[in-house]
Amino acid sequence: MENAAAGPENGNVLEHLLGIEAEASSLVAGAQTEADRRTAESEKRNRLRCEEWYSRKALEMETAYQNGIRNIRERYEEQLAAYREGLAAITADRNGFKAMVESFLKEDKGD
Repeated sequence: MENAAAGPENGNVLEHLLGIEAEASSLVAGAQTEADRRTAESEKRNRLRCEEWYSRKALEMETAYQNGIRNIRERYEEQLAAYREGLAAITADRNGFKAMVESFLKEDKGD
């Protein structure tokens, strides 16, 4: 009797275990799909953050560069204007120059 009773129970148990295995496989596949979806979303979010950060930093650096160039040009123009004003303010003192040359020549003759 044990064999007769054990036969159907073994079939039910085996079918039950196969059903559980199929359900577990389905759960694992679903979990993997969900993990892949979350990973893709996270990568997309992180890529966007990186692009935003990079764009912001590039803009900051470009702005600093342009400000630096502008400041250097302004200083250059100021210095050039001051130099030109200094040149324009110089007057030729021909009489004084002539007197200085003559004094040097007289000293040279006296030696």
